[in-house]
Amino acid sequence: MAKKFAVLGLGSFGFSVAQTLFEEGHDVIALDIDNDLAQKIRPFCSQAIIGDATQKDMLATLGLDEMDAVVVSMGGNASAATLVTLFVKELGAKRIVVKASNSDHGKILRKVGATQVIFPEMDMAVKVARNLSTPDVLDYFPMTGDYIIAEIAPVEDFVGKTLSELKLRSSYNVNVIGIKEFVPENFVLVPPANFTIKDSDVLLVIGTREDIKKIKELNKD
Repeated sequence: MAKKFAVLGLGSFGFSVAQTLFEEGHDVIALDIDNDLAQKIRPFCSQAIIGDATQKDMLATLGLDEMDAVVVSMGGNASAATLVTLFVKELGAKRIVVKASNSDHGKILRKVGATQVIFPEMDMAVKVARNLSTPDVLDYFPMTGDYIIAEIAPVEDFVGKTLSELKLRSSYNVNVIGIKEFVPENFVLVPPANFTIKDSDVLLVIGTREDIKKIKELNKD
């Protein structure tokens, strides 16, 4: 089902968010004070608007209270992002996702109404570091506490065995919640216990970072 989003600020982050949401089939309003950026995003959004997001009267015309989420991406202008977040909150937006310049800025944004604060450079740096530290973890998604959802390549010991034989839950406190098959291409959600692991498969697992790391260490035995 298509959702409604507004993206305020069309730097590289905001532009990519707007384009991706639109390509996923959602209704996207994109706004920036720069005419060139507004023109550039036009093929990749439902409506491109040239306007100053720091003007509350401008924001009031967008119907932000009807949006599923509003994304605030004001580049490195922390004061503008804070002011716009406050206005968006006052205009009744239900979910406000804001790009922050640093952790202190993030604290201020939460105080004035942000429901989710994004640190793109910091998040990417952590992601790269995690992948370098644990190369068998192809991708990961942080959750509450130390838990993560991770994509891992099967270690040599796993290939040719069923999930019931591996006993990942009892042995490593890790649950397999999905498997990406590449030969043939397929995705198995919550695979059955008799699913046999192939060397071309990718396992989607949930567990603590340390427990998942223990699986990776099996390749060193």
